[in-house]
Parts: sequence; C-alpha cells; structure tokens
Amino acid sequence: MTRPSDHTRQRILKAAVELFADKGFDGASVRAIVAKARVNQAAINYHFDGKEGLYLEVIETAFAAFARLEGLDGEPLRSLPRDEALRRFVYQQLRPLLFRDEISRFMRIFAWENVRPSKVLRTYLANNAAPFLDRAVELVRRFLPATATDHEALCGAIWLMGQCSIFVRNREQFTQSPFNLKIDEPFVEHLTDLITGLARGGLAQHAAAGSAHP
Repeated sequence: MTRPSDHTRQRILKAAVELFADKGFDGASVRAIVAKARVNQAAINYHFDGKEGLYLEVIETAFAAFARLEGLDGEPLRSLPRDEALRRFVYQQLRPLLFRDEISRFMRIFAWENVRPSKVLRTYLANNAAPFLDRAVELVRRFLPATATDHEALCGAIWLMGQCSIFVRNREQFTQSPFNLKIDEPFVEHLTDLITGLARGGLAQHAAAGSAHP
C-alpha cells in the first residue's frame, strides 16, 4: 500500500514538473506548486528541503527517464546510420511540440534551461555524468573530421539542441500572430527535416574544411 506521505510526495512532484515545464525554474513559484498539488508549503520543505531540492529531484527524474528512453549507453542512436541517427535525435528534441506527456515536459524544462540556466542544474551537471549531452556530442562527432576538437564537437551539439529548443520553448507564441504556425505532426516532420538538413550541411562543410587543412 502507498503511504499518505508517499502520495503527497508524488503529488508535489507531478505539480512541479508541470509548472517547471510551463514557466521554468524562476517562473514557477512555490505558491503555485503548493496550490496545484493541494498541499501546504511545509510539505515541500519536509519532502524536498525547499524549491531547489524539489527542482533537483525533478532534474534527477528527468535524466533517469531519458536513460530509460535511449538505453543506458545510448545504443539505439549509436546503432543507426549517422544521417538516420541525426534525424531521430532532432525529432526527439521536437517531440514536446506535439505531446504533453512526461518526457515532453522534461524536454521543455531543459529548453528553459537553455535560456535561463539555473544553479541547480549547473551543480548537478558538475557532479554527475550528463548522458544526454554526451549522446549529442557523440552524434555530432560522427559528422566531423577526426581532427575536430572536443570544444568544436561540444559547440556543435549545443547549437543543434538550441535550434530545436527555441521552437519548444516558444511554442505558444509561434501559434499566434505574426507567426500563426499550425503546429501538428506534418509541421514537426517538416521542421525535423529542415533542422536535420541544415545541421548535416553545416557539419559537412566543417568536415570538408577540416580535411582541406590537416
């Protein structure tokens, strides 16, 4: 049987994930989380030692979910041909545009982090492996020359994720004037192809330049 305290903890986590996804760490107030979870602030302090502790729990849960999605060693992407792996990666980044499930909310939280990095995430990444970023860097390296530096691969991975996160983070604004985008499955498929093509072309040019200047 689930204890009442466990049930309260899960309610708080669920409310926090939804609000952090919608508003980011700074925008999601403790008052809003308390109201949505139908608990008092003392419950957040008791279970998570405050807002930062709650956010850390959400971040840890998100990375665990990504690990389950991709496999602990990222084998699903690694086993694909590089062009197909690139498109799969981009589509996974854009998936939150279509759905409101747990993974999509986690992706939106990280999209917020691209704009307003939190101390909580910086501390977490400094003390823990970042498998999601590692997979992105590994993927980008498949398109770069052997002489490419770690810095170049990292910047390429950050750029690639940034091209997707701007759409995820600003989804609601892009559906309104002056953009008036209709965000549905055909749109996401087309956007996936566009970003994949731009990334592949840019990385190919870098590879060509690298091979021309050993």
